[in-house]
Amino acid sequence: MPAIAAGPEIERLIQLLARLPGLGPRSARRVALHLIRKREQLLGPLADAMQVARERVVVCTTCGNVDTRDPCTLCCDEKRDASTIVVVETVSDLWALERAGVMHALYHVLGGTLSPLDGVGPDDLNLNSLIARVAKGGVAEVILAVNATVDGQTTAHYITELLAPHRIKVTRLAHGVPVGGELDYLDEGTLAAALRQRTAF
Repeated sequence: MPAIAAGPEIERLIQLLARLPGLGPRSARRVALHLIRKREQLLGPLADAMQVARERVVVCTTCGNVDTRDPCTLCCDEKRDASTIVVVETVSDLWALERAGVMHALYHVLGGTLSPLDGVGPDDLNLNSLIARVAKGGVAEVILAVNATVDGQTTAHYITELLAPHRIKVTRLAHGVPVGGELDYLDEGTLAAALRQRTAF
């Protein structure tokens, strides 16, 4: 059994960091050492910010975004086009589209995609509130900005069928988004072009 080079508090910090996406045990050790070395400039402020986030961050009951207010900042923005709803799989996809800065519409976060193999069905997604938002009236277009994966396209077809009775325009991102690609990993230019060239679903 290898010797432990640090105390249990530091080892716990490393173990927790290693759980973050993109960080393995070695990267987590490097990050932990950097944080410890920059205790005043980084570790303290980071701990404070995380405590505030833990206490104040909520999920928006309207769209599913995360914010410190409910409804979220985007849902409360009166300058946004309330007649258009962009449907995304995750909050990270919403943030990716916002970085592109092309659409000033409202959003709806599904919380995933339909995936029978993984046991994810319609009841596991944020679909009922989407239908309720459309049923209220005032929505002219729903843009399905889901990932170009099999599960993403299956989800898009399902949503299209759900929205059919409401007789609104349903579009999807143009094929500039590569098959198998995920929105969070695409550059802003690709996302902007895909939104501008969206087509009827």
